[in-house]
Amino acid sequence: MKRTVSCLGLAGLLLASACALAEGLPRTAAPAGAEVYFISPKDGATVDKTFTVRFGLKGMGVAPAGADIPETGHHHILIDLKDEPAMDQPLPMTDAIRHFGKGQTETELTLAPGKHT
Repeated sequence: MKRTVSCLGLAGLLLASACALAEGLPRTAAPAGAEVYFISPKDGATVDKTFTVRFGLKGMGVAPAGADIPETGHHHILIDLKDEPAMDQPLPMTDAIRHFGKGQTETELTLAPGKHT
């Protein structure tokens, strides 16, 4: 069975959290013009149960959580959340909030059949 993935909402949430540093360290805003997006899958794509997600980022860099490197951050994926979490607080680690604090720029996800946002 295939899954349909809607990525537009996720991309905005990723940018909002892309500059989040490890808990206890200062959080900084993304540089003006910074953009985060999904290289794959494309919005509305139908994918297999397990599929690869590739993150894209323009205007800043990716670094592990806690790295004190200006204009860098790490990615998060927010899956099927009804409400956007507070972006001024550390994001909890849950099945719906996936952290990529090692500075990963791609991952494999496995989701149940159906439409996901």
